[in-house]
Amino acid sequence: MQRSKIDLWVGLFVLIGAAAILFLALKSANLLSLNFDTSYKVVAKFDNIGGLKPRAAVKSAGVVIGRVENISFDDKSYQANVNLAMESKYVFPKDSSLKILTSGLLGEQYIGIEAGASEKNMAAGDVIKQTQSAVVLENLISQFLYSKAADNSTPAPSTSTTTPATGSTDKK
Repeated sequence: MQRSKIDLWVGLFVLIGAAAILFLALKSANLLSLNFDTSYKVVAKFDNIGGLKPRAAVKSAGVVIGRVENISFDDKSYQANVNLAMESKYVFPKDSSLKILTSGLLGEQYIGIEAGASEKNMAAGDVIKQTQSAVVLENLISQFLYSKAADNSTPAPSTSTTTPATGSTDKK
């Protein structure tokens, strides 16, 4: 009887430990959110979202104020519609702008919001069109390489000199 009681407690301890590890793994992968606050939904339209993913943070001044709910493509405007769930305790003016930023050089992407100056605040269902697309590192590198290739393909100026006494031209 004593042995089975110890086995029960050890089994319970292992089960609680496995549940704690699963919780931490889901939380660190940003797949689990235990937020019971109310939120309002807004839509932002971007030309290029880069590597933005659902559940990405929406931050203002470094503080998480919401999350990306889902991302879809609008085949009429050829833009990405990003649905955001903003926490109700944070309100922003209607003319606020959004931009997709990156944590560090190669970190995860998130949406940064800069408050505008309008007297009216964002409400549920609003569409934000003042957005700045993600900076795609591959595009920057290719633009740099193409500009260097264009610089190298321009003909070099000729190195001819004119002698003042004779007026003749010497080509070097």
